[in-house]
Amino acid sequence: MVQYNVSLEGKTVLVTGAAGFIGSNLVKRLFKEVKNIRVVGLDSITDYYDVNIKYERLKEIEALGRDWLFVKANLADKAAIDSLFAEEKFSVVVNLAAQAGVRYSITNPGSYIESNLIGFYNILEACRHHSVEHLVYASSSSVYGSNKKVPYSTDDKVDNPVSLYAATKKSNELMAHAYSQRYNIPSTGLRFFTVYGPAGRPDMAYFGFTDKLVKGDTIKIFNYGNCKRDFTYVDDIVEGVIRVMQHAPEKENGEDGLPIPPYKVYNIGNNSPENLLDFVTILQEELVRAGVLPSDYDFESHKQLVPMQPGDVPVTYADTTPLEQDFGFKPSTSLRDGLRRFAQWYKEYYG
Repeated sequence: MVQYNVSLEGKTVLVTGAAGFIGSNLVKRLFKEVKNIRVVGLDSITDYYDVNIKYERLKEIEALGRDWLFVKANLADKAAIDSLFAEEKFSVVVNLAAQAGVRYSITNPGSYIESNLIGFYNILEACRHHSVEHLVYASSSSVYGSNKKVPYSTDDKVDNPVSLYAATKKSNELMAHAYSQRYNIPSTGLRFFTVYGPAGRPDMAYFGFTDKLVKGDTIKIFNYGNCKRDFTYVDDIVEGVIRVMQHAPEKENGEDGLPIPPYKVYNIGNNSPENLLDFVTILQEELVRAGVLPSDYDFESHKQLVPMQPGDVPVTYADTTPLEQDFGFKPSTSLRDGLRRFAQWYKEYYG
């Protein structure tokens, strides 16, 4: 177990992507866990998916009445990022802002370059010039590409991305390593595995499937259902992020006297891949239980098994051993419990 070396008490923390799924949940949890903390949330509120959900998340944060500032700005706007860092003197930065989605990267590559590469470069430069104690940033399980060895370990080679999105996330890890090496900036990358939960991203399968089933449309199950995903509940992701925030990799010198970069990467996943067809069955049962769908709903006539989509991979499976060893934590929310909470939220939100 590592010793915490970054206190969040009395600090100012930047969370980018604060109107996003993980970002908004992280901000709420920080205010719940830390008595005296200022959180600045940055988000460009893109219309990649329904902005109403993003504003709803921000409203929940506002309602807490804490030391909270929301800034609507684009990560690619270097001047805006630099002035924010100069004003706020951040101790910890959590970069969750990114253009998400594997499939969208095939049709809209430019938005990934702007947000995930230029935006992340601006964050690194700002951290370099403003002595940040710890930079934590979102990577993704997509960096493992079509690796055959499972579970995926952070020791594995990740040189074969199968989408531009995956390539930008791997690039983030390389850029962070370079800045840790060159400028001694402590950074930790977190490879998230298929995050889900209430008020999540409507482009994710569980949410999209629900929308389609409610409308009476047909859902497409890729690779004929022979896909496995390491579904990870959002509260488990946030728990991992908060623990990691409080331990910055140590600045040390190697035997040759040269600095070893204060740099780490961890997987955060459930360590339990679920078959897509089993996932759909559980989702159906929980949607009926929550009253989102009637008990006599004919699911079979609304399912279509189709081939694999470009840029997708058949299996994701996280080896979370280093996270457990260093932080004593392992995601543990079962898929049924998580989907039950999602179904209940969906019923309340959409009626």
